Amino acid sequence: MNVQQDPAIPARRNRFAFALRCVRFGFNILIVAIFAAIVCLSSCSLANAQDAQSKQGDGKCPPVTRKDSVVDVLHGVSIPDPYRWLEDQDSAETRAWLESENRCTEAVLRAVPGREQITERLSELQKTDSFATPLQRNGDYFFEKRAAGQDLYVICRRHGLNGADEVLLDPAGMSADHSTSVVLRGVTDDAATLAYGVRAGGRDEVTMHFLDVKSRKDLRDVLPVADYFSLDFEPSGRGVYYARSTAEGPRVMHHVMGSDPASDAEIFGKGYGPEKIIGGQLSRDGRDLLISVSYGSGITRSDLYFKDLETNSAVKPIVNDTEALFGGEIQAGKAVVATNWKAPKWHIYLVDLKNPARDAWKEIVPESDASFENVGLFGGKIYVQYVRNVVSQLKIFDIDGKPDGEIALPSLGAVTGSSGSWDSPEIFLAFESFNIPGSIYRYDLNHRDLKPWVSPKVPIDPNAYTVEQVWYESKDKTRVPMFLFYKKGMVKNGATPVWLTAYGGFDVNLTPGFSPSAVEWADAGGIFAQPNLRGGGEFGEAWHQAGMMEKKQNVFDDFIGAAEWLIANHYTNSSKLAIEGTSNGGLLMGAMMTQRPDLFRAIVCGYPLLDMLRFQKFMKGSFWVPEYGSADDPEQFKYILKYSPYQNVKDGTAYPAVLFITGDGDTRVAPLHARKMAARLQAANNGPHPILLLYDTKSGHSGGRPLSKQIEEQTDALAFVFSQVGVGAK
Repeated sequence: MNVQQDPAIPARRNRFAFALRCVRFGFNILIVAIFAAIVCLSSCSLANAQDAQSKQGDGKCPPVTRKDSVVDVLHGVSIPDPYRWLEDQDSAETRAWLESENRCTEAVLRAVPGREQITERLSELQKTDSFATPLQRNGDYFFEKRAAGQDLYVICRRHGLNGADEVLLDPAGMSADHSTSVVLRGVTDDAATLAYGVRAGGRDEVTMHFLDVKSRKDLRDVLPVADYFSLDFEPSGRGVYYARSTAEGPRVMHHVMGSDPASDAEIFGKGYGPEKIIGGQLSRDGRDLLISVSYGSGITRSDLYFKDLETNSAVKPIVNDTEALFGGEIQAGKAVVATNWKAPKWHIYLVDLKNPARDAWKEIVPESDASFENVGLFGGKIYVQYVRNVVSQLKIFDIDGKPDGEIALPSLGAVTGSSGSWDSPEIFLAFESFNIPGSIYRYDLNHRDLKPWVSPKVPIDPNAYTVEQVWYESKDKTRVPMFLFYKKGMVKNGATPVWLTAYGGFDVNLTPGFSPSAVEWADAGGIFAQPNLRGGGEFGEAWHQAGMMEKKQNVFDDFIGAAEWLIANHYTNSSKLAIEGTSNGGLLMGAMMTQRPDLFRAIVCGYPLLDMLRFQKFMKGSFWVPEYGSADDPEQFKYILKYSPYQNVKDGTAYPAVLFITGDGDTRVAPLHARKMAARLQAANNGPHPILLLYDTKSGHSGGRPLSKQIEEQTDALAFVFSQVGVGAK
């Protein structure tokens, strides 16, 4: 169980919009050549490209966008919405406007010198083997893998720890443009049947399929396209318990293999609307089903229920009356429950399901000075992943809570994934850091031995870089940590290009992660900076709540504080400062461009939330009301209006260079946010810097796009930022 679970937001590793998977050490000569070509480019050359585009007969670049006279009156306040018509994604006018925007953006970005070298380098960095943590079943290991020459992840099986990798599913032939991908969702205990989702573009929703592993043929069972929050096979393989979204709301269902999915039995969920998230988890013995109800994303409340499947008794509550977060797992008739109830940094209770009353709960792992990040039941033990000063720490406890050792990690860094089972002594861990590429390690609980299982062939010398954690004061004097990553020998001269990225929301921990883009940036003499803003979960629930709802401005102040600290301490200046954020981090970017347009030179704003007065009306927006509030509430409307980026654009302002990135495939954050904000900012801008929209019809939040398309987008973003801040300039 992930105590930070949040299925409606991006994965933590997506925080750096064009993060790559691997990098080869020793390419300084090529990098210098690339940057030498790029440094000669200034915003003037981008302006020349814009002029050239406008002379092609297609009009202005960017296009002049029609304004509506729409005005909403919310709680007595008139709110103009001149680009409301761009909310209609499928209208002919919107599609024509998008074509014009993309022509303009393409003309500008294609004019950047050195693009080909950037693409070549990005391709070299990413076209290496990449793995996910495996599922062990009946002596076989099942996992996702993208080999060096592949565009998409395939699903593989390995016989034994050191056997050859055998491809079971390759989505390359499912679509001509490689926009269809697959994701592993489960395997039966006997390793005979595999569940996998099929995703179109970057959409969240998948169609669930089942594969006969021996014959390599699909079974006739196909579950409908939806968000699937959980899926577990019964130990016998007779059926699956799954939780998915429906038009009415999330539901927990049971499917008997070979039957018509339309006849699947509903186990739980009646009466819950689409603003809730419900998941199910089957105990290893198949006797009990744990059900969790999350009151949206970035929540302060979740409930737990269970159903005894052996007796087929009614669903019963474990806890459903408390404003706190609860996550759990059931084994052998007992629930191990992690919660921040009475413990902002979390603790663990053992609950006997024969008597689940609150006064019978037994605290087994007390709260400590470090916050929980993940809890798992592996090998008959309780595995607790802490985040201590923003790096991972792993401890093991007996089922009664007695400490049973610690897993010593390779270095200071982050465990970004884990897998295992109750009846196996194996734990698989994905580990990485700023200067250490992601690898999969296997920990043997019996022998207390941690060894690499798969490691990418990424030649990089970790000792060539400095990873530094600094602390600075935010506006209200709160101390905030920030990681700095740069090449050794960097001299503080007040003019070093800085790439500043953050997230600040939904209890998400932004721990050290390997980003070849950051390595490339550092090799060029730049600094990659990552502050841990309030709103995240790095220091427990209090840190999260200090950056949500009416306190959201704290997040923006923390980010501004990071930028000002870097300038005051002679690392950089505003003309060399580029910032990036995605999703909730895209909202952060919107706030930066409207609150402090003077502070930054370039902004990459990916898949963002920007019209905060209307976000709750679209797609997954209702999930996020517990994090942001809603303009439908008159009191919440007041503080949301103060920072909502779309409503705070000011005509005649000189804005920094901005590249918005989104696409039709985003079924989580409605791409209308970026469309409307791009139009509004383009009309209001009174400065020389470009405001561009990069819009891909199959781009989305959940990944799954072919590597070639990812590299194309990464090239665009890198070319844009390099040209603006003069990376490599002296």
